[in-house]
Amino acid sequence: MKALIVDDHALVRDALARVLASLVPGVDVREAAEPGPAFEIIEREPDLDLVLLDLALPGMHGLTALKRLREHHPDVAVVIVSGNVDRDSVHRALDLGAMGYIPKSSSNEVLRSALALVLAGSVYVPPELVGRGQAPVAAPQPGTRSPADIGLTERQAQILALLMKGEPNKVICRELDLAESTVKNQVTAILKALGVTSRTQAVLAVTKLGLALSDVPRRQR
Repeated sequence: MKALIVDDHALVRDALARVLASLVPGVDVREAAEPGPAFEIIEREPDLDLVLLDLALPGMHGLTALKRLREHHPDVAVVIVSGNVDRDSVHRALDLGAMGYIPKSSSNEVLRSALALVLAGSVYVPPELVGRGQAPVAAPQPGTRSPADIGLTERQAQILALLMKGEPNKVICRELDLAESTVKNQVTAILKALGVTSRTQAVLAVTKLGLALSDVPRRQR
């Protein structure tokens, strides 16, 4: 596994690198203090699996960097690790395709559990966005309900699994060999079944419902 940590504080980068190493022995970690060098690393090493990205970066806001990453490198999982925990920033990051949003104030236990959840293919949402009074996630919990329980077809479940990975419609079209109009219609139906109106709300709904989503194999290119 190869990861990139983008943060302008060396101590934060060191701490995140240690957590990753404890989760994935032998992980190959790259570091960057600014978006410019970070994008140079990504262009030079397109086999990166994970990017941990701060929002307060010199030269470019982290959300702008996230948008650029998702547009040009959709196969790389991106997780925001930020000291900014306002609800709007979390929602915007998830809408742009982040696989998770981890507050820097999180304990090492929560940080480890959140990253483990992402590495397992799920999306980490701060507990305060899931429900009032809910304790921080201590370990990734598998879903216990089937998408069929809320009326989703197998194809819709596949699309939802890709939505949970932050994939845009064009990537979903490519991965499932579907027309864009079909994907748009299916996404609308999925949101209706979940009782929500946006992708961010869908992430929260899946978390609340405990839906078990199977991973969708990547197409050979």
